Amino acid sequence: MRPATLLLQTEGKCEIDAEHLVDVFGDQRQRFLTVLEGFDADDWAAPTRCTDWSAHDVVRHLCDASAIASRAGTDDRTLDVTVGFDPRVTPREWLTASTGEPPAATLERLVATTDELLALVRDRLAQNRTFDVLLPYGSMDWTIVLLHVYWDSWIHERDVLLARGNEHPTDDDATLYATSYGLFIAAVVASMFGDPVNENLKLGDSGGGVFDLASGGDVRLTVDRMTRAGQPAAQVADALAGRSQIATAFDVVPTSSRASLSHLADFFNAPVGQS
Repeated sequence: MRPATLLLQTEGKCEIDAEHLVDVFGDQRQRFLTVLEGFDADDWAAPTRCTDWSAHDVVRHLCDASAIASRAGTDDRTLDVTVGFDPRVTPREWLTASTGEPPAATLERLVATTDELLALVRDRLAQNRTFDVLLPYGSMDWTIVLLHVYWDSWIHERDVLLARGNEHPTDDDATLYATSYGLFIAAVVASMFGDPVNENLKLGDSGGGVFDLASGGDVRLTVDRMTRAGQPAAQVADALAGRSQIATAFDVVPTSSRASLSHLADFFNAPVGQS
């Protein structure tokens, strides 16, 4: 299994084994594409865990997210909240450009935008490129944009498949990256609310391990891949993204930390216009 450890932090260099993440992302997309290739008209129109979004809408969004990540650079402010980005609103606005697009064309676009993004990332890694880009919570190394888009993709794949009663064909590394980033971004949002999180979480099942969160002025997440019994990591990732109850996913975590880690999920589920 790679990586043996992960380090995500808002101050200083992150250690995520970006080369391996590219492979994990590629495998995740290919698994989902294989499922989508078997969809009929009813499947594409079926509801998902995203309110008001069909499976087709979710896949169109994934195309948009991959294309935007490919364009992300030092001067790109697409994901900058200070210029109006709102994850509850802005992605819906992106979808207007592909209104009326047939599912077959969307599927082709998902293949093309995925290939373009992964090729770009591999090229940058080969060149040892280093620069920061803006994410919704601030400036981070460009490799974290890939992790952000991967997390979004993994969650949305579950939105489609679990709503159909299907199993989610994830694996240990795929779940680890998604859960790690979910915890990290939830802690960053909590810090933005002035509500720091300092917890040592032991998660089990696929993607499990020891997740050590420390936040004050900055946020730091260290992940150790040691096998541990505990709440399933995928269930925790779902709760952090607002797809299930935090209280259920973190039943052994103190109430204060559950409240802190709920800020991101609460925001996702808040009515548009409510901060």
